[in-house]
Amino acid sequence: MAVATTLEEYLESHAIAYDVIEHPHTNSAMRAAEAAHVPGDQVAKPVLLGDEHSYLLAVIPATHRLELDRLNQMLARSLEMLPEDEVEATFSDCECGAIPAIGEAYGVDVVVDPSLTHQEHVYFESGDHEHLIHMRGEVFRGLMEHVPRVPVSHHL
Repeated sequence: MAVATTLEEYLESHAIAYDVIEHPHTNSAMRAAEAAHVPGDQVAKPVLLGDEHSYLLAVIPATHRLELDRLNQMLARSLEMLPEDEVEATFSDCECGAIPAIGEAYGVDVVVDPSLTHQEHVYFESGDHEHLIHMRGEVFRGLMEHVPRVPVSHHL
């Protein structure tokens, strides 16, 4: 598949400069970073959450763990990790566990950990387990320009 159709159409319609990095099949963002020989703190790992109001994609570095209680406290919400079937329904053109960090392409609100917005390069899943999207940090910051920056993760 390489790049999920929804993501590809979104990036191209917004004239976003990116390239695709191929790597051996992996099952996590951190393993993808290792397989692609890129720093894990530059790999954006999305976590799809939801509550009675809506879904929210929390985007954190692959080297970090989401602090869900802190996020809920900061946003005054009761977000929970979503079951795989809801993730698959929302990101229907992506392989299970390989969703991109660009929630806007899928109509999902996003918060991003500020540590990602300081990176020179950012990588994230393309929709499958064998390709990463790569873009310069300023391009990623532009994509996240209107997204709340919320420090909701800690280094593993």
